[in-house]
Amino acid sequence: MSSQVAIPEAEEQSLSAAPVVVTAVPASSRQESGSAMPKLGRRHQHGMNWFTTSFMILFHAGAIAALFMFTWKALLCALVLWVLATNVGIGMSYHRLLTHRGYRVPKWLEYALAVCGTLALEGGPVFWVSLHRLHHQMSDHEGDPHTPHEGGWWAHAGWILIGDSLSGETDALARYVPDLMRDPFMVWLSKYHWVPEVVAAFLCYAIGGWPAVLWGIFLRTTLGLHATWLVNSATHMWGSRRFGTRDDSRNNWWVALITGGEGWHNNHHAHPVSARHGLRWYEFDVNYYGIWLLEKLGLAQEIKTAHWDPSNPRPSGAA
Repeated sequence: MSSQVAIPEAEEQSLSAAPVVVTAVPASSRQESGSAMPKLGRRHQHGMNWFTTSFMILFHAGAIAALFMFTWKALLCALVLWVLATNVGIGMSYHRLLTHRGYRVPKWLEYALAVCGTLALEGGPVFWVSLHRLHHQMSDHEGDPHTPHEGGWWAHAGWILIGDSLSGETDALARYVPDLMRDPFMVWLSKYHWVPEVVAAFLCYAIGGWPAVLWGIFLRTTLGLHATWLVNSATHMWGSRRFGTRDDSRNNWWVALITGGEGWHNNHHAHPVSARHGLRWYEFDVNYYGIWLLEKLGLAQEIKTAHWDPSNPRPSGAA
């Protein structure tokens, strides 16, 4: 029996009105949560973050070196880790499950999916989810961490390379992820998010030596980072707009193809809780197909899905 549910209009309105938080945080808890959340955006972030920049330079150099050390085992490592990190980890877990709670899975599977997310080297769940919820709250307005209004390159990668890193600032980010902060495993994984990537590197070396490490870790991670960053930049700059959202989100087919469906960004911003981003038959959405497969295996429930209604083309929460 299918457990998919269409999102009722009243529920869509309430969830869209304040999509940044899953559970409200009382004012007293905010005051006691620790560090204050720093202001984000090009006007507020200053100085090169040399720690992050050094890693980016290292990974891009490794990605270039991988092109000269091809083996079939190396390619296999890259493809398997791409699916686990980009599709399962970022698209299905960090984004549609942990950020928007578009479906529900057993806790052990939620943890396993979150571990896959760390393989993308985009930070732990507390960091990723909090900034994405903040992005939805302030999308293309003052305070959005990565709006193209402050430049295409800023939206793509500049916001990561400039200013202090927040990847370890769980106290400052806590107000946006109270659900994750109540989970000791998610807090631990956020602190040691680099461990699964290191383990994956050793496994790649065991399977195919240094070529497998260069392809499975350096090249795959670098391409995966740019794929995710294109959602932040390209899908707020180029593409079509089906819904009149309060930002510049767009549906971009080639970003959707690269990321497994994340490029249907205007659909997503119009219906942020929906686990399905591709709303028409031709909108390729591999990440949703993965959620659908989990449902067929009895592992996913309460899958929230939006549907395109040409007679009522309003985003959720619209009056």
